[in-house]
Amino acid sequence: MLRLFAVLLLWLAGPAAANPLADLVAGTDTRAPQLAGVVGLVATRDGIVRAEAHGFADIAVGRRLTLDSPVRVASVSKLVVAIAVWRLVEQGRLDLDADVSRVLGWRLRHPAHANVPVTLRQLLSHTSGIVDGPGYGFALEDALRDRLTPQHWGPAAPGGRFEYANLNYGLIATVMEATTGERFDRLMRRLVLEPLRLDAGYNWQGVSEAGIARAAVLYRKGRDEANWNPAGPWVAQVDDLKGERPACPVASRAGCALDAYVTGTNGTLFSPQGGLRISLNDLATIGRLLLRGGEVDGVRLLKPETVKAMMTPVWQAGGPVPGDDYDGQMLCYGAGPQCLSGKAGASDQPVAPNPPGARWWGHLGDAYGLLAGLWVDPAGGRVIAYALTGSASDPFKAPRLVSHFTPAEDIIVAELAR
Repeated sequence: MLRLFAVLLLWLAGPAAANPLADLVAGTDTRAPQLAGVVGLVATRDGIVRAEAHGFADIAVGRRLTLDSPVRVASVSKLVVAIAVWRLVEQGRLDLDADVSRVLGWRLRHPAHANVPVTLRQLLSHTSGIVDGPGYGFALEDALRDRLTPQHWGPAAPGGRFEYANLNYGLIATVMEATTGERFDRLMRRLVLEPLRLDAGYNWQGVSEAGIARAAVLYRKGRDEANWNPAGPWVAQVDDLKGERPACPVASRAGCALDAYVTGTNGTLFSPQGGLRISLNDLATIGRLLLRGGEVDGVRLLKPETVKAMMTPVWQAGGPVPGDDYDGQMLCYGAGPQCLSGKAGASDQPVAPNPPGARWWGHLGDAYGLLAGLWVDPAGGRVIAYALTGSASDPFKAPRLVSHFTPAEDIIVAELAR
């Protein structure tokens, strides 16, 4: 019934119903670059109360974007990984504050701070000392241990600095695999996606054929993020599947012998940092799970006290631990979720917190033309989620409006929070 209600709202908010989201796709809002498509929704504890989509999932064939179009949600993927990690913590299989070297079977150490252990809590909160440096995704034939270099470590000891890095989540996935003996993509299905009945998966693994057929292509006007042509055509960046499942879901230099992969050796394979394909309808379920204290639609994945622990700041800008605030977009981070500062007028606040000081919890996503966000507002009892599937020009070079999010995101969040 809830899904039917969302579809009805989508129909009511079709392309003829002009609003700020539709204007962004039409290119009539001069405050932000034109968008290829945008999906947005608002949910409460009980279900979706507003949902709309504008633009096309596949411009080449004229297939429209919907609330059921699976999208590569980039770093929002990290939040879903964190839910799986906390499930293993509840089961006693992982310890957030233990040295992860014990699980990995090899010594993970900062070269300049060899006596300081790295913990899961540090990896989840980007305070591990790890930086992306030479890269954070490695091929099927690689062992993560062999690909780490001194350039993958920042200047501070583990626990001594916040530095947002995708590689933290490749290490987390490796720890998860080493603990359970299960491959990361399958583990995520078992721990989170299947219990919640979500047609979603990392690098398309586990997504149904119907989901593949609904895939949202991500776009830019230009070849890549260094080459923009606002007057040119939309250029597909990723997930231009044409209805076909990817031949190989991982990077490989010699075929795709997934059966030969040894679990616990390279958790970067299935892109834990950003490779989740999930529809906005299903992403709303993730948000409602957190809003409801770990239970949604009759399924309990986490204890309320676990969700409370997840949604407790580990790092905050201006606190005792220094850090890189990601151009003002990250001023607060928990053990998995990103948190907004809750300060009116702060660079990470697209809308003023209500009541003052109230924090939103979730994560931003940015890759291959996509910008996305999933935000849980416990004080307001709501979830806000959005994904825009491409921008006509560099969204980060447009004049800022309210926050240090992109102008399009400021407009979208303000409209959904209205």
